Amino acid sequence: MGRTGTLGRRALLTAGAVTLAGCTSDGGGGGRPRKQTAAERAALAEAALRRRSAATGRTLLERYDAVLAAHPSLAARLTPLRRAAAAHAAALAEGLAPSASPSGRTATNAAPSAGTRSADGVTPSASAPVPAPVSVSADPAAALAELAAAVRRTADAHTATLLDAPPEYARLLASVAAAGAAHAYLLTEGGRA
Repeated sequence: MGRTGTLGRRALLTAGAVTLAGCTSDGGGGGRPRKQTAAERAALAEAALRRRSAATGRTLLERYDAVLAAHPSLAARLTPLRRAAAAHAAALAEGLAPSASPSGRTATNAAPSAGTRSADGVTPSASAPVPAPVSVSADPAAALAELAAAVRRTADAHTATLLDAPPEYARLLASVAAAGAAHAYLLTEGGRA
């Protein structure tokens, strides 16, 4: 009876392997993998673009969090901008499978807090990669200028991605990039008034 159970498992494994081979072949025999269709390649390219854009947004959140941690006196000025940046990062990541994000986290509108919270206000899981620490100037004005430069770089990255994005996602990127330009202004010239 033990032998029958073993043969059953082997038969099941063999059937699974044959099924898997059938799914990945082009139907012409020879076990060659089938070629991806244009639609599949486009979907993969779009998913990669979305992951890069979402990662760019999360990197900006890490910069906001580092500045807020180094200069709590700037919280009143930065928290609304940080909330907007978190909403943008969440929108850019929308539709991605949880495994598509390196840590499986999503951005929230929560304000950052001390402790082990991540850049997007969510406590990272044990498998989440730990981001490299962001250096922040000791001078608040210099820290704001560094943050404004990071916001501009992020907006520029989103703008550059527009050419490769499908129409709906391109509109979202354009909106996020425009908001980034406004945030950069508010962090520099807007604060002088």
